[in-house]
Amino acid sequence: MMIRNFLEADYKVASSHAGQGEVHSVKLYHESDFESSLRFLNYTVMPPGTSIGYHEHGDNEELYIILEGSGKMTVNGEVCTVKAGDAILNKRNWSHGLENTGTEPLRILIYEADINS
Repeated sequence: MMIRNFLEADYKVASSHAGQGEVHSVKLYHESDFESSLRFLNYTVMPPGTSIGYHEHGDNEELYIILEGSGKMTVNGEVCTVKAGDAILNKRNWSHGLENTGTEPLRILIYEADINS
């Protein structure tokens, strides 16, 4: 059994995809932990005013699950307000970024899977 607790994990603090400010994140599961095409599961906390910079993906899909907070998600140039409970799919070769526009930390889970695995 593999149990990892994102609330007790050691966080990396850094800029994400050349976004604004520094976000706190932990890679709970790595590619080597899976037997499927999943590449990782990250838990990320974005303080107010920070962002994950707008960037393009290749042959993978990513799923953002908003646990707490609110912000603006941009996918292929389309901007949408997101909040707790929202799940946003970023498909192969799409571009996306996320900004915490709220007054509270934005807490998210991010899954990524390869297309060709």
